[in-house]
Amino acid sequence: MTTAAVITLHQVNNYGTQLQAYATQEKLREYFDNVLFVDYRRQDTYGMGLLRSFARGNLIRALAILPTLLYWKKVFGGFRKRYLELTDQVYLRESDFANFQDFADVYISGSDQVWNSGWNGGVIPVFYLNFVPDDKPKYAYASSFGRPKLDEQEVAESKPYINRFTAITVREESGLRILQDQYGYTGPAERILDPTLVMPADFWRKVSPPRRIKDRYILIYNLNRDPKFDRYAEQLSKRTGLPIYRFCTRLDQVLRSGKSLVMPEIFDFVSLVDNAEYVLTDSFHATAFSMNMGTEPICVYPDKYSGRLSEFLKLVDSEQRHARGYNDFDILNRPTDFDNVNRILSTERKKVDDYLAHMKTNVEERTGTAN
Repeated sequence: MTTAAVITLHQVNNYGTQLQAYATQEKLREYFDNVLFVDYRRQDTYGMGLLRSFARGNLIRALAILPTLLYWKKVFGGFRKRYLELTDQVYLRESDFANFQDFADVYISGSDQVWNSGWNGGVIPVFYLNFVPDDKPKYAYASSFGRPKLDEQEVAESKPYINRFTAITVREESGLRILQDQYGYTGPAERILDPTLVMPADFWRKVSPPRRIKDRYILIYNLNRDPKFDRYAEQLSKRTGLPIYRFCTRLDQVLRSGKSLVMPEIFDFVSLVDNAEYVLTDSFHATAFSMNMGTEPICVYPDKYSGRLSEFLKLVDSEQRHARGYNDFDILNRPTDFDNVNRILSTERKKVDDYLAHMKTNVEERTGTAN
């Protein structure tokens, strides 16, 4: 019996984050008998820490966001409780790992932006498996730095942790350049797919609910508020004759254009993307699911961390799905070659299986559990 322990951003209340955690768990279960998430919760992702991060010292902001946070607890917390296997021990601060009890045969960091210090508010050593004993294998699974380059202080701070990894896989080509050029990492390293893309469309359709919107529609999944984005959506709706449905991740988004879908259940995200005609988005995971499910994405690059989107579109040979501006309506005439996308994803999935098979063999040889 082999046990794999994973540390990731599972506590973040974001649809893509929850789905990548679930996909990671289900994929690793193909190779290991037990898969558990180390239940580490970044302080600004739960309870009063989450409230303070939104309120920023303003009582009115706190009162305004509180209903959304309670709704998040129901939707995201309910999903984690039902679908993710978490350790009984909860780690609320890094000091809680001081007496960490080693329980797994292999430890894995990733995926998602576990190594994005901008997103994490600095380098968080536990995401680099600093708490794991030296003699245990340590792997990174599609981990992301979220940026094309790191500052030298961050590299110096995290390099001792990076050098302890048995092997590393990252989600973007830029991550490989960071490992090689900035860290000077000499261990095995390669780029692989985000876990949500490793699982094919048929896998997701088995867990997603039935279609909830009968008519054809454009789905909006927008993480960064911008009035120009909304006006662009309205123009797309007029030009296509399709209604807009807005996936609202917060209650205040119901005031924006389109018919509101207020914080649906996590797997509804998959169904809504799957059944849309277009998905207008600035989100990596909304783009990834669109490509995986055969739905045309219209990608607006955000001001921060846009490399995740541009590198993915380049990978699947679909850079034409990037909206070049809020006057780019010709994108409606630049369709995706989904046969080609599926061929690329199929090849990329084989790389993931090879990586995990090698990981499994290494673990079994260490533990003496090989058949």
